[in-house]
Amino acid sequence: MSHSQPVKALTPPDIRTRKGKMPLVCLTAYTTPIARLVDDHCDVVLVGDSVGMVMHGLASTLEVTMDMMVMHGKAVRRGLSKALMVVDMPFGTYEEGPEQAFRNAATLMRETGCAAVKLEGGVQMAKTVQYLTARAIPVMGHVGLTPQSVNAFGGYKVQGRGADANAVLADAKAVADAGAFAVVIEKVPDILARRITGAIGVPTIGIGASAQCDGQILVVDDMLGIFTEFLPKFVKRYAELGATAEAAVSAYADDVRARRFPGPDHVFGDSPKALPSGTEG
Repeated sequence: MSHSQPVKALTPPDIRTRKGKMPLVCLTAYTTPIARLVDDHCDVVLVGDSVGMVMHGLASTLEVTMDMMVMHGKAVRRGLSKALMVVDMPFGTYEEGPEQAFRNAATLMRETGCAAVKLEGGVQMAKTVQYLTARAIPVMGHVGLTPQSVNAFGGYKVQGRGADANAVLADAKAVADAGAFAVVIEKVPDILARRITGAIGVPTIGIGASAQCDGQILVVDDMLGIFTEFLPKFVKRYAELGATAEAAVSAYADDVRARRFPGPDHVFGDSPKALPSGTEG
């Protein structure tokens, strides 16, 4: 890549204008190396609160803290040049009301350098979305299965089936009308995701939704086969890096135990004259 012209990072208005055009490519990232890896290929990179499960071994996203999101956000920021960086607002940092949400969103933006925040919820969060966007904080919405509400849902269940479809549609419309520049739709029937995509004026980003959404997002560790605790139906594995890494670690362990590593190419030689007296031979 030429260094004569600085790369212009995508902005929330840029993403909004992609409605109905070339699908948006979105992935999560939590570290600088992964951010560098995905930057050229993605339009949006999300520092997701999924970091709690993927990187910290937590049982759900509910235990994720602001400190964790700030730390990983800073790491991802160092690795991005082109993609729009969005950071998840963790559970308990915005539900109390618009003022609480503003304070914490401002902290995330100030500390991480992100261009936008994402929060979960629909109709009940519209007032907060409006409050934030009116104060120069771009917001990405998230409806359907909202993992921070897993206890209320009774598990990671498909949302919006049957009579519940209208409620999810209303949620998407509410956050879009409140000023969100894009809306993630998670784990809903294909037909509902298509309906929502046609009904709102901002891009929809599907995860377990429909190929007809305006974009798609996956957890990067899921699609690379690094996180293997479980495999949601909506994840396509594009690699099996976890198995490859385990095989490499096993080979390393075998070499160490057999004294095959380090070999001649991995140690430093010296002439006998340079050795301290008494060490020859």
